[in-house]
Amino acid sequence: MNRLAEELNQTLSDSIAYGFLSPLGRRMYFPKGIVAQSDEAKEKAKKYNATVGLATSKGEPFYLQDIYSAFKEGVFKPSQIFNYAPGGGDKTLRALWRDSMVEKNPHLKGKKMSLPIVTSGLTHAISLTAQLFVSEGDSVVCPDLFWDNYDLIFSDLIGAKPVLFPFYGEHGGFNTEGMKKALLCVDSEYVRIILNFPNNPTGYTPSKKEAEAMVKALTEVADSGKKILVLSDDAYFGLFFEDETEKESLFAYLADAHENIFAVKGDAATKEEMVWGFRIGFLTYASKGFTDAHIDALTKKTLGMIRCTVSNCDRPGQSLVVNAMQKPLHYDEDKARVFNAMKERYEIVRNAVARHKDEKVITPYAFNSGYFMAFSTNGRDAEELRLHLLDKYQIGAINIMGHTLRLAYCSVEPEGLDEVVDTIYKAAEEIWS
Repeated sequence: MNRLAEELNQTLSDSIAYGFLSPLGRRMYFPKGIVAQSDEAKEKAKKYNATVGLATSKGEPFYLQDIYSAFKEGVFKPSQIFNYAPGGGDKTLRALWRDSMVEKNPHLKGKKMSLPIVTSGLTHAISLTAQLFVSEGDSVVCPDLFWDNYDLIFSDLIGAKPVLFPFYGEHGGFNTEGMKKALLCVDSEYVRIILNFPNNPTGYTPSKKEAEAMVKALTEVADSGKKILVLSDDAYFGLFFEDETEKESLFAYLADAHENIFAVKGDAATKEEMVWGFRIGFLTYASKGFTDAHIDALTKKTLGMIRCTVSNCDRPGQSLVVNAMQKPLHYDEDKARVFNAMKERYEIVRNAVARHKDEKVITPYAFNSGYFMAFSTNGRDAEELRLHLLDKYQIGAINIMGHTLRLAYCSVEPEGLDEVVDTIYKAAEEIWS
């Protein structure tokens, strides 16, 4: 094992994070190679800097005019578009995102956490977490309604074992008791769980009371002696449409909830800043027992993972997001416009579904947030319904795990949503009644 990895492991040895490290996670480190030496040279090589494999002229990268001219004149220097980004991301963006996180999650104020690390999208953030902290054969607890990429990441890439519990409880809300039982049934001192709110595919976020109960349940599991890694997948954060819905990430409450809770937050500019194709995600760590040295060691291991996979993340996208956050012209106005548009579509779908409340062939799951809602096909083949909608009515929807049909109302114009919902019920009746 590399000496730098051993040093990081020694630093983490008295932290909760150490016991979660996979064999790869224990081997990982950020090398003092080209990137580290180049960063040092930026500070000291005032005369000549011959470290970076980047073609420059008079301190700026060479570039193609056909690309640079596509950007508004005078906004960006060539180095803000064509240069490499630092391994952990643009430092200004990381600081802006941290401040934005605290503003949106007031319970984070004053709590110790890592500076968000820029990843190549939220999928990359989840994959990094899996590779660093989950080993083959480990159990990963998850509600039974989840984004299908979790299977690919945790089961197929890592070889972990899913431990599923019903997403909804007896009263129609989040199944906190089922979550607690699933965690306690894992035959290991260390247990991992991933939670996604607003949920994909259901579009459900716990209420404030439910979130409080969830934090209490997780703390009780930690009190029992189990050590829990809680990964909050906050892909659709902020799209909360009902007053009683919890508006803060669970990460905000878990960041210092218990010494036996290791809180990890994956989020992204993807939906929050509406830059889907930019692939800019963030990964943030916190725990009640973390020191600055622990956070630094975790950051270096994560930077090592980024270095040996994608090297560094998209530079022009980061510069564009920084510019929008630092020099907003229409930033708040545009975000409010999109939120209101999504809320309008949500309300149309909610009312359309309510008109079919007496129809039992398919059953809508409770939803209150995000981009989606979904129907249970009550044991019937959702793929059959999907294909019938596509072939007969030219309507596209998604089959989730064979028993759920997901409707992404975010991508349908408001005037078409009533027809879409009515047709889904009609199509289900046609094939199953």
